[in-house]
Amino acid sequence: MSSEQHKPIIAFTVGDINGVGPELIIKALSNKKLLSMCTPVIYGSGKLFSFYRKVTDSNDFNYKQIQSIDEVDNRKINLISCWENEIAITPGESTKEGGKASFISLKAATKHWVEGHVDALVTAPINKKNIQNEEFKFAGHTEFLTKEAGLTDSLMLMTSPNLKMGIVTEHIPLSQVAQSLTKEAIIKKATILNQTLITDFGISKPKIAILGLNPHAGDDGLIGKEEEKVITPAIEQLKRKNLLAFGPFSADGFFGTAQYQNYDGVLAMYHDQGLIPFKTIAFEEGVNYTAGLKLIRTSPDHGTAYEVAGKGTVNIQSFLQSIYTIIDIIKNRKEQVIRVVK
Repeated sequence: MSSEQHKPIIAFTVGDINGVGPELIIKALSNKKLLSMCTPVIYGSGKLFSFYRKVTDSNDFNYKQIQSIDEVDNRKINLISCWENEIAITPGESTKEGGKASFISLKAATKHWVEGHVDALVTAPINKKNIQNEEFKFAGHTEFLTKEAGLTDSLMLMTSPNLKMGIVTEHIPLSQVAQSLTKEAIIKKATILNQTLITDFGISKPKIAILGLNPHAGDDGLIGKEEEKVITPAIEQLKRKNLLAFGPFSADGFFGTAQYQNYDGVLAMYHDQGLIPFKTIAFEEGVNYTAGLKLIRTSPDHGTAYEVAGKGTVNIQSFLQSIYTIIDIIKNRKEQVIRVVK
């Protein structure tokens, strides 16, 4: 088998067509080095990419338009046409048509991802409001893709070379966090985090820091009881399962003193508790990875960025890192299989 045939096939959704997704794809895949590492398959339309190729002035971005996944050319960028009707492209604006197109792209790519026609999936940013429809009633990609993968749970894991941040309660209102935080949920998410650090990131005995919920991690029960009643018992049970789990840590001091550098993974109790420090520390190189699935999916750690859409100035570092992370995970999983066989 040739080296071309060994390259992983990576599906790319376009995200909101009026956001930065198409520009991210064009700029990233104009890097010929990537073509030696993977076979890209974009789910969108030729007219969409003709429009944004002019915006980005990317003469090096060329693709082969195909009608079926069976026609993939391992030597080229491939584009599958997902819609034929003319859709207005208005960079920087949230439109109903833009949301519809983003879902069509996501649905088509996800189908091939679930069926095993592609090795992994990179999702460009969507607008979580305009994408809503009868088939997509979710708070984001993570929940939708977990359901499509046939599972009830996964872990939203923000990754960078120096920080791996998992979230227990993910995309829910802050007012619902405390009531949603259970010992079982913490144990489940920590277990997924531990396994993905081993399997996907090659860390044999990961050390995991678990944050508290309340200021000062509850201050011995003076500022909330969740640490005493829920989080600490969960940590103790994780230790009995031989996981190297530590905490609960007060989030402000934990990041203020850079204690995260002493751990392989961190588990935050709610979205902003984890995402604010993560994006402060690793915004340009951060990646959103859906852990706990057999299927591999990443995305950049930012949104549609309407404010820079259509200007050709978008920073592609997080998107590039999303692709490199997939390539690394595929390699690490293969090495895990080899070690188990031996």
